[in-house]
Amino acid sequence: MAGNKTVLVVGGGISGITAAVEAAEAGCKVILVEKLPYLGGRVAQLNKYFPKLCPPTCGLEINFKRIRRNPDIAVYTLAEVVNISGTAGNYNATIRVTPRYVEDRTATSKCVEDCPVEISNDFNYGMDKTKAVHLPYEMAYPMNLVADRDALLKVQGQAAYNAFIESCNAKGIRIDLDAKPETFDLEVDSVVWATGWRPYDPTKLDKLGFGVCTNVITNVMMERLASFAGPTKGEILRPSDGKKVNNLAFVQCAGSRDRNHLPYCSSICCLASLKQATYLRDYNPDAQAHIFYIDLRAYGRFEYFYDRVRNDEKILLTKGKIVSITEDPATKDVILEGEDILSGQKIRRTFDMAVLATGMQPNTSLEKIPGPDVQYDEFGFVISDKGIHAAGVTKRPMDVGTCLQDATGAAIKALQDTVGR
Repeated sequence: MAGNKTVLVVGGGISGITAAVEAAEAGCKVILVEKLPYLGGRVAQLNKYFPKLCPPTCGLEINFKRIRRNPDIAVYTLAEVVNISGTAGNYNATIRVTPRYVEDRTATSKCVEDCPVEISNDFNYGMDKTKAVHLPYEMAYPMNLVADRDALLKVQGQAAYNAFIESCNAKGIRIDLDAKPETFDLEVDSVVWATGWRPYDPTKLDKLGFGVCTNVITNVMMERLASFAGPTKGEILRPSDGKKVNNLAFVQCAGSRDRNHLPYCSSICCLASLKQATYLRDYNPDAQAHIFYIDLRAYGRFEYFYDRVRNDEKILLTKGKIVSITEDPATKDVILEGEDILSGQKIRRTFDMAVLATGMQPNTSLEKIPGPDVQYDEFGFVISDKGIHAAGVTKRPMDVGTCLQDATGAAIKALQDTVGR
């Protein structure tokens, strides 16, 4: 019976969350393991979904509610699976959990404002700072603070740090930098691996100016820039000087469909840029967005979204390959150079800012599954399916809706191949 079965779900993004709640609501015990201090993955960092252009927080909150209400789901954040042994129906998994280094029973919904140390805010892709003791984001699940141990150790014992610790104690917050990781073993019947993806490293695209030109960002950074909870509170401003963006370029296939980087198409980048062009137009009705593409792909049911966006006269589409982005040293404007494929003419245009549409690289391309009988394709996507079931972008690039369907399928497979204990 399902109630005798235990499924280990690795990865707490939208695919892992979906697989976990579907398996648990079918009667299984579920162990959900996430490496970050919160659930939600990349979806939590989005400003809006396409095509409806609604915020992702509503969908995530529904699933968080399902998790909270289901006693058959155990959630471990800041946790990793370090080893899996055995076979389908009889796995042993070793889990390592890193401490949060802070215990807060009274004020989990707010950051600790008087923390004397600031660190780069990874949730906003390093575009601003956050406190070394902080809530990862405003709707984090679990709603618990987390501390950057290394940053705090650098100031431990200093007057400002001592005052901070006294303030924490008064608020019912306890900082413990001596806390140790915990390791434990689990017996599970099946494993769903949903560790998701990372944006392709834009620093490898040396001709496209990231890290050299101040006003070149990536598509995932654009999501945070447009978010009301982002580094500029939803204002689309240039990083160099805070100037309101009036003229924005999107460079498609930045490192994708390129034998030197990601040889494949990530399938959603075109739609993401179309969506982000609407962010700019909504924020600044006088602004112009210019999308440079190789092939503009809006597959299946998203064709109507493409039609709606391209009918905006201030969203321009040029079939062309951008080969170089440089910076005007005086104005910090970005200069794009390439070729207009349809006209055969060279492109040389100046913009306030440029957004690189970097592709989706599976985390399994760099962090392999520590278990038996796992096979990968040449790009690092998982192709084996013998008790360890891949879900979502661990298998191939896909949009959020497809991830939900795929993760549900992975949960069903997990139910089918377990034997119960």
